[in-house]
Amino acid sequence: MPPHLPTVLTLDAGGTNFVFSAIRDFKQIVEPVTLPAEPNDLEKCIATIIHGFDQISEKVSPVDAISFAFPGPANYELGIIENLPNFKAFNGSVPLGPILQNRFEVPVYINNDGDLFASGVARIVLPELNSRLRTAGSKKQFYNLIGLTLGTGFGCGIVINGQLLTGDNSNAAGIHNTLNYSNSKWNAEESVSTRAIQRVYAERAGLSFDARLMPKEIYQIAKGHKEGNVGAALQAFFEYGKGLGNSISNILTLVDGLVVLGGGLSASWDLFSPSMFNEIHRKYENFKGENMDRLSVKVFNLEDPTVFNQFAQGEIKQVAISGTDKTIEYDAMPRTGIALSKIDASLMTSLGAYAFVLQKSDK
Repeated sequence: MPPHLPTVLTLDAGGTNFVFSAIRDFKQIVEPVTLPAEPNDLEKCIATIIHGFDQISEKVSPVDAISFAFPGPANYELGIIENLPNFKAFNGSVPLGPILQNRFEVPVYINNDGDLFASGVARIVLPELNSRLRTAGSKKQFYNLIGLTLGTGFGCGIVINGQLLTGDNSNAAGIHNTLNYSNSKWNAEESVSTRAIQRVYAERAGLSFDARLMPKEIYQIAKGHKEGNVGAALQAFFEYGKGLGNSISNILTLVDGLVVLGGGLSASWDLFSPSMFNEIHRKYENFKGENMDRLSVKVFNLEDPTVFNQFAQGEIKQVAISGTDKTIEYDAMPRTGIALSKIDASLMTSLGAYAFVLQKSDK
């Protein structure tokens, strides 16, 4: 008998709308339901969440779990949501998970979106990459992953040997709050976010900051498809890439794994990736002025098909074993790569929510 494939209700909790769906076997099995989020009224917001899951549960049966991403800060393990800047309704400790578990009588798992994006990528992208490597005759395989979401803010999730790293305080992978590369008074997100692109464009164009001018429009200006200051637009994405490259370098010193980018701003890859890779590949200096590599691994651009063969093959060497006539083969090129998710970040997050249920079931 084949193993039971759980049916999991999911929610994409945006600040304007809540989008509800259901996943089975990593496939969306119903037409999503969209409802207004009601971010400023707790009673209405929770009622909306219950109503949305009610509508989806009427279309699928039985339901095995509810799993979704929700903004923090939160104690995700207990399902308690704290004060949320973009959801004024959550002004204090709200036991959202227990409320839903009591109502639907199934396990409820809540995580942040960066964690669930990474969880989905680990289930979808890593197996595909490892299969490509085997097909190319490579023995190299990847088991660890850093997922980064690039959008309004800067999110991160880390998967180690198939297990999502959640931490002891539901606070793992908070890359957004690491030190900013250009201003020690800022966190990293001030240079890797929508507002960062808006800020640099305004500064370089000699304009007042305008939150209405979105990165997509600044991208169009940079490409010459929309009227505006082309140089300022290009500089905005250049600075974004530097900030992102610095953060990627820092996390790669701690987590030895593949990096996958998703989210709306990842569509601007052609403008920010050159400065991102320049920052990753730049040298450190010691106090004597001597250069040294910033990272101990070679970082490949996996969006460039011309480098995949080198990435796959590495640098195979035969080393003699002293006192014998034997040799041992090893790959002398420590390496990783950076790739783009080909699946929409919202859907990937839902797939990650499903993967998290499977991870909990495996335990």
